Amino acid sequence: MLLEARKAGKIRYIGFTGHKDPRIHLHMLEVARENGFSFDTVQMPLNVMDAHYRSFEKIVLPELVKQNIGVLGMKSMANGIILKSGTVTPVECLHYALNLPTSVVITGCDSMEVLDQAVDAVHTFRPLSVPQREALLAKTRAVAARGEFEPFKTSSIFDSTATHPEWLGEEPQSVRNMMLA
Repeated sequence: MLLEARKAGKIRYIGFTGHKDPRIHLHMLEVARENGFSFDTVQMPLNVMDAHYRSFEKIVLPELVKQNIGVLGMKSMANGIILKSGTVTPVECLHYALNLPTSVVITGCDSMEVLDQAVDAVHTFRPLSVPQREALLAKTRAVAARGEFEPFKTSSIFDSTATHPEWLGEEPQSVRNMMLA
């Protein structure tokens, strides 16, 4: 259906997104490859805390770069939750994300102040040196170790299917039988 829509000119790109576990992204890429398909883009969390817990940066990003798939980095500040750790500033968060090999860094702008902050981060961005990058990672290492400041990875509060399990459809009979056995 998506391929037909692209062929008809209704869509240009096909991608997927998620933020729970990088292994799910790798599985999506593997299944696509096994079926002779390649995604155009993948959206995932890329932030200064991600590097320490269920890391999309370490696990998925290299594969996307290798396959020349567009990288859409999201949750650079995890909806502001990372800032509550008191370890990094908004500009540091944005600079870290901009330093990664992304096609785009998506940041929420819900006020003029936040928009100005994002524009300032872009204007002041310079590629981070290895020591600068390591210093940012060192600042967040301890607080990021359990994913506490990335609740989209560690809880169901960001999972729509947790509140709407009917969206997943019926369990296949074979799975139901295994669970009852």
